[in-house]
Amino acid sequence: MGGEFGEPVVSQRDSEEKVDRTDPEKPTGLTVRRPSRLPRPDRAGLIACGVVLAACTGFVLYGVLTGGEDDANPDRRTPTASVTYEITGTGTADISYQARSDSGSATVVKRATLPWRKTVDVPLGREPIVDIVLDDQGGEARCTLAIDGRHVQSATASGEFGRAACSGTLPPPDVTEG
Repeated sequence: MGGEFGEPVVSQRDSEEKVDRTDPEKPTGLTVRRPSRLPRPDRAGLIACGVVLAACTGFVLYGVLTGGEDDANPDRRTPTASVTYEITGTGTADISYQARSDSGSATVVKRATLPWRKTVDVPLGREPIVDIVLDDQGGEARCTLAIDGRHVQSATASGEFGRAACSGTLPPPDVTEG
């Protein structure tokens, strides 16, 4: 095929064209086909994917940053009253009380150390109530209930597993609001 003593080296590529390899600077008059490259991705498709990805990211960030929208809008919140529950005495007791809850279920504190005090918001129309149950050691404990700082009721529990409850009445929510 050549290549000895200055003879041009000729090789075959993707076609039948012959290429002179002795002097790469020397024009041969032949067109050299380079090996084919990988196909380039479609730019329009890449741009469309980028736009969709940016839109999805924007929606996720919007949802994360504005997640508490209902809490920020006072018109949509249920009106409440401030209720203070207080248990005096010594030892421990199981305490259950009504607080702000969509389900209306009570919050329970097991073996709370006395004295104990908690101020919560209770939705208007719900009955604020606190129940205490002493443990097997007995003793004496007194519950008090205040609505918007005004004393409403008190009761005393005494003895082993003694019980007491304090409750009050809140006005119904104003139906003209919201």
